[in-house]
Amino acid sequence: MTDRYRAAHLLLPSGWASPGFIEVGRDGLIVSAGAEPLPEPVSRLDGFVVSGVPNLHSHAHQRGLVGWVDRLAPGSRETLWTWRRRMYDHVLALSPENLEAQAAQAYVEMLKTGFTAVGEFHYVHHDPGGRPYANPAEMSERIVSAARRAGIGLTLLPAFYAHGGIGRPPEPDQRRFVHGVDAYLELVDAVVRIAREEPCVEAGIAPHSLRAVDAAELRALLDAVPDRPVHIHVSERVEEVEDVRGALGAAPVRWLLDAVGLGPRWTLVHATHTDDGERAAMIGAGVVAGLCPLTEADLGDGLFALSEYARSGGVWGVGSDSNHLIDLPGELRLAEYGQRLRHRRRDVLVGPDDTSAARVLLESALAGGAQALAQPVGAIAPGFRADLVELDPAHPALAGQAAETALDAWIFSSALPGVVRNVMVGGRWVIRDGRHEDEEQILDAFRATMRERHGAA
Repeated sequence: MTDRYRAAHLLLPSGWASPGFIEVGRDGLIVSAGAEPLPEPVSRLDGFVVSGVPNLHSHAHQRGLVGWVDRLAPGSRETLWTWRRRMYDHVLALSPENLEAQAAQAYVEMLKTGFTAVGEFHYVHHDPGGRPYANPAEMSERIVSAARRAGIGLTLLPAFYAHGGIGRPPEPDQRRFVHGVDAYLELVDAVVRIAREEPCVEAGIAPHSLRAVDAAELRALLDAVPDRPVHIHVSERVEEVEDVRGALGAAPVRWLLDAVGLGPRWTLVHATHTDDGERAAMIGAGVVAGLCPLTEADLGDGLFALSEYARSGGVWGVGSDSNHLIDLPGELRLAEYGQRLRHRRRDVLVGPDDTSAARVLLESALAGGAQALAQPVGAIAPGFRADLVELDPAHPALAGQAAETALDAWIFSSALPGVVRNVMVGGRWVIRDGRHEDEEQILDAFRATMRERHGAA
């Protein structure tokens, strides 16, 4: 048996089909998609149906920092590094139940904005004293449980963290992150076993950064896990680039290229402060540039040279990172607007034959996110997972829009919530009429953990 749908407007890799038809198998994969009508019975979707977008970089535990970490210290120079201190305070008080509640809330919010899979760069592993739990995969299993409850696809990326800076021991406040190589690889093995048993779940590795991982450790991880996604933070801040260059003799991306090599399984998160040569080498290696525009703006990190990178064939996607604002259109909008501000023109990412900046943004995020997460997503086509997002044609942002203008209206003009009406992940509807079936229970648990952590109402 299959489920068959008629969409008033269906975005296929070849363009819009109005109407379009899609058939979904019991395994959650797309059997057929196109303009050719399907036999009845057919369920009708009267909106604009697009592929769900992979969120390639999330720290779900940081959802509980919203508001509290945004308060600025009078007279201080606020950067990522001062923000990080307040994040550590939050992490040290986080229980497994807190983590699961915050992750589930974040994942429901992701679904409601159009993300249908998430790469969870997960580095809170141990108890508050820095000791492994009786089950060393306790916190990883909490992430999986949250994703299962929300119904979002997941690529779980346990982070390896061993140092508090190049050549320095970890700081006391980092004790919940720290592993030796052997213990970390045991955790990875556990996560891989979970991924094999869970639908819509994959596993990879995440050496945190060149500040937290030395060359020998990095090579050991890559040798032990040769065929799974690798995500790493690089070049987020100028200070980081200078520290790595001073200690290792080259900027982070250049060092990685020369010391361990890069390829398509790599996602370089941020890569903000890279030079022309590094970006050209990234393109040649086929890596994914993992951009998090809202978080990078919030922390004052800077702007990646996206227009030059994308126009030269670079692969990129977006993530919600700190989850201070979970907003897929907002991430894509800021990615575009940042480049418009850099170049003082509007045609910064489109090619000579493109008329829709939003479609270029969406298709780039789909391709880069799918590669980064190593999941069969990113297009409405046979063999891909049925991750679908239906946009509500009655929403003010889409009122009067045709298929040719709907994406631009969604990405650039949808400040009001509710544009996303229905969301399917792996053939199962997880958002219906803008709501998740467990929304209130998940929100109640999130409220409770926020009251426990902050004492707020």
